[in-house]
Amino acid sequence: MIAIGGSIGTGLFVASGATISQAGPGGALFSYILIGLMVYFLMTSLGELAAYMPVSGSFATYGQNYVEEGFGFALGWNYWYNWAVTIAVDLVAAQLVMGWWFPDTPGWIWSALFLCVIFLLNYISVRGFGEAEYWFSLIKVATVIIFIIVGVAMIIGIFKGVEPVGWSNWTTGRCAFCWRFCGNDWRRDDRGLLFPGN
Repeated sequence: MIAIGGSIGTGLFVASGATISQAGPGGALFSYILIGLMVYFLMTSLGELAAYMPVSGSFATYGQNYVEEGFGFALGWNYWYNWAVTIAVDLVAAQLVMGWWFPDTPGWIWSALFLCVIFLLNYISVRGFGEAEYWFSLIKVATVIIFIIVGVAMIIGIFKGVEPVGWSNWTTGRCAFCWRFCGNDWRRDDRGLLFPGN
């Protein structure tokens, strides 16, 4: 459960709406498929390296052994910086989500609260952290499944008093591809937030 939940990133819940509005549903689907293929090839290559040369260190060791010692050093620090920034992005995302339900509460309170929760989860024992991670992963997976079920129900028109949406959202006002993904949208990396750790 932790592995499945760990593969669901913040971008799925927070940044996917901006991608759909800028690139259209077809462009968003295309860009998510493209970033998914990139992550797949990256992880396959890393798996091949780990099978060929198992090491006790991190993947920065491969950069050190196969490219240069300085490259491995820089790779390790860039990975640390990536996660230091990702924590800040997650805190801002939590602030935005909670601000929707509680608009009168200052955003910094939510960021501070979730930072304390993250600190406490890292402070407790490994068993407690694993248990908490399991339940958070279960919530994420259940939320994605509920989103899929509700989305299919809206497309088919199962809800009473609501017209079936069908495929009308693929051409609402514009075509399925807004073609903005060839321009500025490609420079944005919010689709990468869908896959944590990439």
